[in-house]
Amino acid sequence: MQIRDAVHADLPAILEIHNDAIRTTTAIWDEHEVELDERRAWFDARRAAGLPVLVAEVDGGVIGFASYGPWRPKTGYRFTVENSVYVHPEHRGQGAANALMPVLIDRARAGEVHSIVAGIEAANAGSIALHEKLGFRRVALLPEVGFKFGRWLDLAYLQLTL
Repeated sequence: MQIRDAVHADLPAILEIHNDAIRTTTAIWDEHEVELDERRAWFDARRAAGLPVLVAEVDGGVIGFASYGPWRPKTGYRFTVENSVYVHPEHRGQGAANALMPVLIDRARAGEVHSIVAGIEAANAGSIALHEKLGFRRVALLPEVGFKFGRWLDLAYLQLTL
């Protein structure tokens, strides 16, 4: 498995992974899939801001991606970011997220990031365990702040101070 910076050619695979998470999981609380143009705009905005977009690649194919972006828009939050990590359904549980996250954290440490926040659906035990293994700690639980698949969702916040 290789972890590298994403390029425009990776966007169809990133889009497929992103839209699968919308369709089948509570990892993304959007209910409508996005088009390639939206992912391209997201990617270009991240790159223009100097923010990382990483991919995990196996045998020439992208199996996962990770990034971080601003946590909140006010300038006082400029040293805090929120991370995202998603893996193709056929490759979940095979170590892609475990490989992506340390590289993402290293990128944050090398920049001006002081704190990384992860907002995770509270029943997503795998993602919570991954983040805790990497040093994140639970700092908040917001009950029933999301709604998807006909049910209310709780949001767990985890934080890593660098």
